Amino acid sequence: MCRVCPVDGSKHIFRKGTLLNILMAGDIMGSPGRTVFARVAGEMKRTGKADFVVANAENSAAGKGITAKIAEEIFDAGADVITMGDHTWDQKETERLLDRDTRVLRPANFPPQCPGRGFVTIDTPAGKVTVINLIGRVFVRMSDDCPFRAADALLKKETGLGKIILVDFHAEATSEKNAMGRYLDGRVSAVVGTHTHVQTADEQILTGGTAYMTDLGMCGPTNSIIGCDTGTILRVFLTGMKHRFEVSSDSASAVMHGALIDVDDSTGKAKSIKRISE
Repeated sequence: MCRVCPVDGSKHIFRKGTLLNILMAGDIMGSPGRTVFARVAGEMKRTGKADFVVANAENSAAGKGITAKIAEEIFDAGADVITMGDHTWDQKETERLLDRDTRVLRPANFPPQCPGRGFVTIDTPAGKVTVINLIGRVFVRMSDDCPFRAADALLKKETGLGKIILVDFHAEATSEKNAMGRYLDGRVSAVVGTHTHVQTADEQILTGGTAYMTDLGMCGPTNSIIGCDTGTILRVFLTGMKHRFEVSSDSASAVMHGALIDVDDSTGKAKSIKRISE
């Protein structure tokens, strides 16, 4: 039976074995990042280049966390699921947002007492799609639970997961991200990294059929230091003194970094992955 996709006026018809086009966008950095995400991802969603969109938005509120208003803005721009990271708790209202909207995820390996959840399964015309958010421990937050064991627990114990499973691993160390990709290869559709704001050129399909990329990059101004005002960051390095980080206001240089992944909806295996920089 054909399944008609409502995303762009029911122009897509999904059949068994259809490739689902999935856009996973790098860290959205402040207002410039939100603007470029809305323009590029929104156009990809409207034209059918992306059927399903995951966006990391832990820096979307002036570089520090997310608010309910900004989350709604990102959803309106085309995101289906929002993932977070080490800046999850920077805004006071985030706790209520996470409890209220299951489409906004915090890392699944945060302590279990934390509000919200670390995964969600969304019904789509191509079947169920599950998104899992994890955070690394090397150079990030050693107090969190092991992300590898957290991934195992979800995949083994949770029922109703989709055939297509996407993992946003918010981590600093390239070795830890690469290890997660290999560890989950063949068990999930994609493992992509976020957090460093620097896009890597190692996109690949692993031997088990999992799409992998060490870091998606960021949605934000490239005339900056990882999205922040250049002068402010240079003062930190030159003086060793603390300064308040500010998102660069150079919206003209903003780009959307991410990856476009084609997944077979009947097997959950990735068929291709392409770097996006627009």
